[in-house]
Parts: sequence; structure tokens; C-alpha cells
Amino acid sequence: MTYFILYLIKTTYNLLKIINIMNDKMLKFVEIGQQTPPKREVDKRKGDFNEIYDEFINDKAKEQSSRCSQCGVPFCQVHCPLSNNIPDWLKLTAEGRLKEAYELSQSTNNMPEVCGRICPQDRLCEGNCVIEQSGHGTVTIGSIEKYITDNAWEKGWVKPISVLNEKNQSVGIIGAGPAGLAAAEQLRKSGYKITVYDRYDRAGGLLIYGIPNFKLEKEVVERRTKLLKDGGIDFVQNFEVGKDASLEQLRKKHDAILIATGVYKAREIDLPGNDLNNIFPAMDFLTASNKKGLGDKVEMFDKGILNAEGKDVVVIGGGDTAMDCVRTSIRQNAKSVKCLYRRDKENMPGSAREVANAEEEGVEFIWLSSPKEFKGTNKIEKLLVDQIKLGEPDESGRRRPEIQVGSNFEIKADMAIKALGFDPEDLPKLFDSNELKVTKWGTIKADFDTMETNLKGVFAAGDIVRGASLVVWAIKDGRDAASAIKTHLENLEIKTSKVA
Repeated sequence: MTYFILYLIKTTYNLLKIINIMNDKMLKFVEIGQQTPPKREVDKRKGDFNEIYDEFINDKAKEQSSRCSQCGVPFCQVHCPLSNNIPDWLKLTAEGRLKEAYELSQSTNNMPEVCGRICPQDRLCEGNCVIEQSGHGTVTIGSIEKYITDNAWEKGWVKPISVLNEKNQSVGIIGAGPAGLAAAEQLRKSGYKITVYDRYDRAGGLLIYGIPNFKLEKEVVERRTKLLKDGGIDFVQNFEVGKDASLEQLRKKHDAILIATGVYKAREIDLPGNDLNNIFPAMDFLTASNKKGLGDKVEMFDKGILNAEGKDVVVIGGGDTAMDCVRTSIRQNAKSVKCLYRRDKENMPGSAREVANAEEEGVEFIWLSSPKEFKGTNKIEKLLVDQIKLGEPDESGRRRPEIQVGSNFEIKADMAIKALGFDPEDLPKLFDSNELKVTKWGTIKADFDTMETNLKGVFAAGDIVRGASLVVWAIKDGRDAASAIKTHLENLEIKTSKVA
């Protein structure tokens, strides 16, 4: 009995010792306040397309990581689509074990340096942080994730894929966006021969041509795609399925196909005056700006057509794409930039952080407003706008916008940009594959569990299945598709060996 009591005392002492050691490194959210990397001064950042946040230095990254409460149920991880092991790599960062932190971070995420920059953390991990809910201010998870991976690149810890067991089976991936790239990496790690087909001249999809440099500098994407190429993944650019080869021809060439095209068709708004000049879809405007930033010749930009300089710009929409458009217009030296959104600020679908950045940079938000008519002679000169009031919640849970009769007013505009979201293109027609089944929304119909379409050996992932969504969800879908394709190919290999 005495021995047992002594054993309990010793065990309790050791446990308390461990807790004290951990407390020395972690649980500092009470004594250390929340801090993000400082933003560059507004006047300076408005004058270029560089990222707006300065880098965390090592001491600050360790300090902010130490604020994590290491809670029993990590809601940050629960609300991350990739289920990133956030508390664990925060603890490793606080302890200065940065290489281990990076290894853990990249084990669940193919592009942690991208997600650290562009994920809406305020809606996901940071917004659900336990200490945020307790009023102490969230751990700045995104900034630390970015710091960990950027540090890993600088230190040379990020290495190309090294395949130990090359397989004879091949996979063709259509689309070089985040879903396609994530799937390509996962499958290549398993030894499969991977070819990525993409209709654009650079890999990356929306990461390259849709998201502006001030959120995601293109070198960050290009070094990632170069790493994949160095790991043995083949990229075929400027390739259009249905034009350069049909889907059926690709099926004969590869043992499995993944469709990960994303959704690029601009959602339209049918209004009088829609045919006037200087009214553009968001992707046309953003692609022109990003191509110019990459050093390409962009005729419509150089002629001043897709350039906001000196113009009164009105952007219609309230999502992250709209925020990209208004902030790009500011940097192109627009005369004025207004954003029309039919609900109020609290009901905006975009990141609250991005809205705040836009307001700081001089964007004027006109809440509870909806365009009624584009007015002008040959090109747009004004917008007729209805005032809106919010009614009862709709099926999404947000209050339904209702037009106030007789409340319209006019806004001067030399350029209007429609940022109303994206719909899928008609892939069966584009791919010359009428048998490919789609849903009533035009997205590809795929089995929920296997991610396989109605065509044997053809899988689909990302926005082309779930509709326009976040990059982090595309990465998650790409990883899941890779796992499903691996299972399919292994079963195929077993059947083939039995026949032989």
C-alpha cells in the first residue's frame, strides 16, 4: 500500500512537471496578445501589387504559436477542410522545431504556403479558435502556416517527389488548378506516371490568373509547379480537351482520368444595357491584370480597355472575387471604386478581412443595393441602382434581399465589372463526350464515395463537382480523388494479374 501511494505521488509529480514544461512553452494567450504580421502602409501598398503583409520573424512566430491553448477538442482542426494538425505544428513552432512543424503541416496539405496566404481563416480555423471564442483573440494560424512553409523553402527542406517504386500505370489529369495539382502530387508519390493537361499557358489555374499578386505572389505558385515537374509530373499546356484530343482518346491513353477543370463560366446578370461596352466579367479583368504582372503582352490592357486607370469603376458582387476586383482597380489608379452588394456588411459572403483591407485602401461600399439598368450611348456611363431591404431568411439562412419600390438612384461609371460567381461550362459538349453525365446545375455527376463518374475509370474532383468554392476544398477533393484513383488502379492491377 505504501509502495502504491509513493508510486502515485511520483507519477503525479512527473505529470505536473510535464504540464509545467508545456505551460512554459504554450497556453500564453492570457499574457501575450494576438498579433498578425504588420501590414504595409496603405499609401505604399496601393502603389504596387506586392503582398500587403510583412513576414513574421522567427521570434514573433514562436511567440504567437505559444498562445495556443492546446485544447482537448481542437475546433481549428475540426473546421479546416483538410483537418490540418494545427495544434501540433503550433506547438512545434513554439518550441523552435520548425522542420518538424513543416513536415507535419505538409503531410495533410499540398500547398500550405498558398492556404496560409489566401484561406479565409476568419471563417475557418481562426474563426473557430477556442481562445477567440473566449475573447482573447485567435491564434493567427494562417500567418504562422505561411511562415513555416516559406521558412522551409528558404532552408531547402522542400524537396521534389522521390519515387521509390515506379508503376507502369498512368493517370491523365485535366486541369492544373489546386485540385488537379494536389491529386497529381499524391498519385506521383505512389509511383504512377502523371500527365496534367491544361488549356492555359501556365499551370496553377485560378492561383495564377484569378487571384491578384497582393494576395498571392505568382512566384509562390510557380515554384510549387516547378517542384512537381522536378518530381516527374508531365505538364501539357495550351491543350484543350475536345479540340486537341477527345476525352475518349485520353481514356485510351491512360489507365485513369481525373477531371479537375474548375468552373470558369461567368454568372450573368440580365439587365437592360447589358450589351454596352466597358462591362466585363471579373475573370476577364483579373486575368488581364495578372498576365500583365507576369510580363505578358495584353493588348486589351495596353489599349486601356481592361485597365481601370482614370475610370470610375463599379464592381457588382460581394464575394472574394469582387474584393480582388475592387482592390486591383485601386492599384491600377482608378478615379473611384465602388462596390455594390445587395445585402449588408454582416451578410457578405466574402472574407471580412478582405473587406476591411478594401475599405482601408479607399473602396466605397454601397450596401443594400442592386443594379437595375446599365445606361449609356455606346459604352456604359451610369448605373441605375435599386435600394434593397432585407426580409425573412432564405434557404441559405441569410435574410432575403427585397427591392424597395421607387427607391432607385444613379451612379456614374466608366467601367462595370460583374463579380457574381462562376458556373460550370458544358463539359460533355466541350470534351466531345455526350455520354458524360452532369447534374441539373451542370456540375459533373460523380459517386459520392468513389468520386468516379458514370464513365469507367474517369473521376472528377474540385469545383467542377461541388461548384465554385475555396482553394482549400479543392486541395481536399484532389487528395480524396487521388486516394480513390489509387484504389481503382490497384484493383485493376489485381484483375489484370489474375487474367495473366
